[in-house]
Amino acid sequence: MAVKPAAAEEKRRQLLEAAVRVFARKGFHASRVGDIAEEAGVAHGLLYHYFESKDQVLEAVFHENWSVLLARIASVEETDEPAADQLRHIAAIVLRTWLHLPDVVRVVIREFGRSPELAGRIGELAQPIDVIERVIARGIERGEFRRDVDPRVAATVVYGSIDELLTAWVLGRLPAEEEDVAAAEQTLLEVSLLGLQQP
Repeated sequence: MAVKPAAAEEKRRQLLEAAVRVFARKGFHASRVGDIAEEAGVAHGLLYHYFESKDQVLEAVFHENWSVLLARIASVEETDEPAADQLRHIAAIVLRTWLHLPDVVRVVIREFGRSPELAGRIGELAQPIDVIERVIARGIERGEFRRDVDPRVAATVVYGSIDELLTAWVLGRLPAEEEDVAAAEQTLLEVSLLGLQQP
């Protein structure tokens, strides 16, 4: 009996991975349910066994990948490392997603990061900023960061820089090979920490 749920979950995962490839290649609005089924190598109607609509597929792509990213970011906050090291790790986690899951990043940036429905997602999309804010606030409390910095504004600046780098890679405005990602990560941290750390 345990095989069926596992097989169903595998088929659902296969459909989501196919959807990511299709959405990244064609864009969400130009993609059809049939494109996803064809990419996954399944019958057209099978997708409706797992998802009610193309919109629900996109929601699942976002939520499942976003929840994994948030869990990884939250795990950094739980360490007792200095705040600067925590910021390094958070930046690395988010920026290196481009190297491991470029199509997912393309879909999230294009379909969520710049969508008209953004207002309804502000809470979800702001969660990394909340974590960065708490890291910066703790850094201030411990004397690692300067006291005249507003943690919320600083967190928004740091995360805005991360988001803009990902957007630049998605849109092809910056080179995005592994060494480019490492260099961008280093530059981001040097610029951010220069403004945060005690003189």
